[in-house]
Amino acid sequence: MDILIRKVRIKDGEELQDVAIEGGKIVAIAPHIEGTAHREIDADGRVLIPGLVDSHIHLDKALIADRLPNKSGTLMEAIKVTGQLKPTFTKEDVEDRARRALTMLIKNGTTHIRTHSEFDPSQGFTGFETVMKLKQEFKDIIDIQVTAFPQEGIFKAPGTEEMMYQAMEMGADVVGGIPYNDSPAMDHIDLVFEIAKKYNKPIDFHQDFKDDAEGITIEYICDKTIKEGFQGRVSVGHLTSLGALPKEKLEPIIKKMKEAEISVMSLPATDLHLGGRKDEYNVRRALTPVRTLRDGGVNMCIATNNIRNAFTPYGNGDLIQIAMLAVPTAHLGGADDLPTVLPMITTNPAKALGLKDYGLEVGKKADMVLLDTKVVKDAIIDIPDRLFVIKNGKITVETEKIVKFNF
Repeated sequence: MDILIRKVRIKDGEELQDVAIEGGKIVAIAPHIEGTAHREIDADGRVLIPGLVDSHIHLDKALIADRLPNKSGTLMEAIKVTGQLKPTFTKEDVEDRARRALTMLIKNGTTHIRTHSEFDPSQGFTGFETVMKLKQEFKDIIDIQVTAFPQEGIFKAPGTEEMMYQAMEMGADVVGGIPYNDSPAMDHIDLVFEIAKKYNKPIDFHQDFKDDAEGITIEYICDKTIKEGFQGRVSVGHLTSLGALPKEKLEPIIKKMKEAEISVMSLPATDLHLGGRKDEYNVRRALTPVRTLRDGGVNMCIATNNIRNAFTPYGNGDLIQIAMLAVPTAHLGGADDLPTVLPMITTNPAKALGLKDYGLEVGKKADMVLLDTKVVKDAIIDIPDRLFVIKNGKITVETEKIVKFNF
């Protein structure tokens, strides 16, 4: 065996397990595994989880918060200042920042990401080509799905429609969209589906990102998804507008989302920062209704979105910290709620991304993280150190620490 991890906690209340890895795969999980390995790790009851999946992030515009700050903290200014900066990006600049962001993610146990990579006539494919290059370079360390993302809109930025097709020809994995930043929004959605059908690719929308529910298009997307037979292949990020809907209007939408098998990526670090900016009192949390969506059978995920830019001027690539942020702000700290949070950064986004070889099961790829905690239900609230990160059956990160108490 290549690696043998002894005495790990996979589920609370169950016997500790040994996990054997060989040839990049999990070859055995049992209370005791006979034999030796090139590397043996004594977990001593610590929690083993599948690799973290960050299902919505922007590598190409990470780490630019100090260049042109978003002083109002609003979405509109974030879009404006980023649009001003993008033409100044060089491939070397994007590569340096994306590498640093990837290092943050990898160090913190993320083994899979979906990144939205932008292009438009003003900046060309500078960022997109760079991210595609890094996808190949980092393929043994982190799996990267690249979404062709028209941040500035398609119809209101002439030339972008042609670039969408070019991006797919260049190898994009996912067709992106942003209906709320284009006009007509329905035509934008229709074109995204048309491209996805042509290239047989999944879809990921930045969706209904407002404090109010005026002009939302999620229902149209659900209807389109079902009509085109794309159930289970459409994801939406943000979706904060649903938080402004009363129960009698929200429930039919969630029912339709479940039927269309839409996955939702809540982005609490960004949405809390940008949302509710015009509220003078009783300021809204401005999050999508995570618990209600979850209880309605929608595949609910939590993701990073941005790291230190105009949309999110903080972050360190730690998805568990993002999930911890969601615990109080989305009311996920209850005894029955807390166990549902870890799947929102592991198995749920893996489903959204269509990962077929993921999970702590024999025969699956050996992508996993050993946490410095001994209770699975505390895996989020402890914000534990990632002691070992294993990707494709190889140790990519190993953390050593010494804590001394002088009392």
